[in-house]
Amino acid sequence: MSEVLEQAAAGEAGDIARMNMIQAINSALEVMMARDDDVVVMGEDVGYFGGVFRTTAGLQAKFGKTRVFDTPITECGIIGVAIGMGAYGMRPVPEIQFADYIYPALDQLVSEAARLRYRSAGQFTAPLTVRSPFGGGIFGGQTHSQSPEGIFTHVSGIKTVIPSTPYDAKGLLIASIEDNDPVIFFEPKRIYNGPFNGHWDRPAENWSKHAGGAVPEGYYRIELGKAAVVRPGNALTILAYGTMVHVVQATVEEMGVDAEIIDLRTLVPLDIDTIEQSVAKTGRCMIVHEATRTSGFGAELSALVQERCFYHLEAPIERVTGFDTPYPHSLEWAYFPGPVRIGQALKKILKD
Repeated sequence: MSEVLEQAAAGEAGDIARMNMIQAINSALEVMMARDDDVVVMGEDVGYFGGVFRTTAGLQAKFGKTRVFDTPITECGIIGVAIGMGAYGMRPVPEIQFADYIYPALDQLVSEAARLRYRSAGQFTAPLTVRSPFGGGIFGGQTHSQSPEGIFTHVSGIKTVIPSTPYDAKGLLIASIEDNDPVIFFEPKRIYNGPFNGHWDRPAENWSKHAGGAVPEGYYRIELGKAAVVRPGNALTILAYGTMVHVVQATVEEMGVDAEIIDLRTLVPLDIDTIEQSVAKTGRCMIVHEATRTSGFGAELSALVQERCFYHLEAPIERVTGFDTPYPHSLEWAYFPGPVRIGQALKKILKD
């Protein structure tokens, strides 16, 4: 991050502004649409309305209705059209209003977008970036709070990206749009607007250190497949992404644990080298994600750490996740991995 901010200070990436994640995503789309006429934004209510969370606000007025346009309520149609655009040479950025609605488009994504380069021997690609808000924390209930990232990490040919900060959201979205393969870009809606506001019995300032901040207004990119060590430490390694990065960070700081926190940022491609180096140093590993436990991405992470770091491990790998149930509305904070469950897991792994 410091390198890009230095470039911005030198005028290469524009002025520095303070943005929340919504503003950073909007800025990334605006930058890329100005740079490349082949970039188009499409989805339900993304035009005049500016999207249900206003991430596309103002883009239609600036770039016109042919480059920022509303679609019918048909996720399979949205993705199908985007795949055709990508094969034709464009770089569509379709939005699925909530990740919970992406399932009708699975056949298009899995059978067409993910396979196009392979089945055509490289003659065609599907350079589409599918943006979608995901996760809980806003009392959306079972049909507006799901975390389906594990489904897409299972499919070869699709890249899966999940930012945790405005700075990362912009740089990773730009890199995703420029990528020649399909990218699923999940946006944690719980931190769309910046620091938390007192949930989990914590004041907002405890959550603000990594949730908002300086973002260059111009062009910059963050390479896909590079994790970030957001907090160095020696007692154990904690792997997280999205909203969970902030929950973990606040918890370990309050407990005074010397934990090294790694924000994965991209699940596919995965920065296994950074993970391996950290676990080899600390000897302990904990994985935190909001999605359901069984077959969640944490299981893959656990297997990789076991395979590569077995002789360094001083305790069993711990996982703190959502439960294997539909996402509840009335019991959201019990489902959402919070400081209580994370704290219990920390005590357990450090005791072993």
